[in-house]
Amino acid sequence: MTSSRPASQSTRRNTGVWHRFAWPALATLASIIMFFTYEAVARELALDVETLRRAAGGFSYFAWAWLAGRIVGVALERSATSRKRVPRLLKELVSAVFFIAALIATIMLFLGQSMSGALASSGLVLAVIGFAIRNVVADAISGIALGLDAPYRIGDWVDIDGATRGRIIEIGWRTTRLQTQDSTYMILPNSQIARQRLTNYSAPRRSYRAQLQILLPHDVPIEQARSLLAEAAGRSELVLEDPKPDARAVSYDRHGIRYSVRYWVPSFAEEVECRDCVLGHIDEALRKAEVPPAYRSPDDLKDQKEAGDVESLRGLALVTPLQSVA
Repeated sequence: MTSSRPASQSTRRNTGVWHRFAWPALATLASIIMFFTYEAVARELALDVETLRRAAGGFSYFAWAWLAGRIVGVALERSATSRKRVPRLLKELVSAVFFIAALIATIMLFLGQSMSGALASSGLVLAVIGFAIRNVVADAISGIALGLDAPYRIGDWVDIDGATRGRIIEIGWRTTRLQTQDSTYMILPNSQIARQRLTNYSAPRRSYRAQLQILLPHDVPIEQARSLLAEAAGRSELVLEDPKPDARAVSYDRHGIRYSVRYWVPSFAEEVECRDCVLGHIDEALRKAEVPPAYRSPDDLKDQKEAGDVESLRGLALVTPLQSVA
C-alpha cells in the first residue's frame, strides 16, 4: 500500500506534464508541416506564395515559443524542492520573453525580411528595449533571485546593511516593502537589497541573543560583577528564562572593567523593550550594591584628545615616497 502510493503520484505527475506538452507539441508539428508544404498548398488553393510563407513563418515562431516556454517551465519545476519552490514570476517571465521574440520576428517577417533577418532584427530590438528598461529588468531579476534563495519571508525582521531595519510586509517582483519599528513605510528596490548585506533576525527562529556592555570600576571583583549583572538581567520580565542571561568580562580598560551582559530576546520587535527593562534592573542592582559608576576625569578626556590629535598627525605624516625618475 505505502509503496504504491508514491508510484501513483509519480504517474499522475508525469501524465499532467504530458498534457501540458500536448498542444504546444501539436502546434509545433503543424508548423513544421506547413513550412514544407506551403508552396504546394498555395498552388492548390491559388494563393499568394509569399503571403502564405510569411503566415507559416509567423505561426512557426509562436508555436516554437509556446513549446520552449513549456519546456523551460517544466524544467524549473522539476529542479525545485519542497523547501525552495520556483517563483511563478520566473516561469511567466521566461514565457513572455519567448512570445515577445516571436511577435517581433513575425512583424519583421511581414515587413519583408527573411526568417533569419527577422530573428536577427528581433534580437536587436530586444537588446534596445532591454537597455532602455535595464533598471526595471535588474530589479525583476533580483526579485527572482531573492525568490529562489528565499533569505526572508513576509513577517520577518531584517537589517539591510546596517542602514535599514524593519519587518517585511510585502515582496514584489520589483520592490520589497518594509515597516520600521517607528511605523515608517519603506520601499526598497530588489536590486539594491541583493547587493547589500542582509541580516534576518527571524530565521531560523525568532528568538535570538542580544547583548549590551557595562563599564564598572576596578574596585568591584570580576566574580561579584558577573553575578550581580547576570542576576539583574535575569529579573527582567521580558527576556527569555531559558537560556538564562549571563555576563562576561570582555576587556580590562584604563577606566574600569568592561562587561558584556547577554540575554535572549523573544523577537526583534521586543528588542528595544527588553534592553530598556534589562538596563533598568541593572541600574537598580548597582544602586542597591552601592557600586560607583566608572567615569573618566577631565584629565583623562584631555589625554585622550591629545592622543587622538597625535594619531591624526601621524596619519597625515604618511606620505608616499616620490618615484625616482629614470
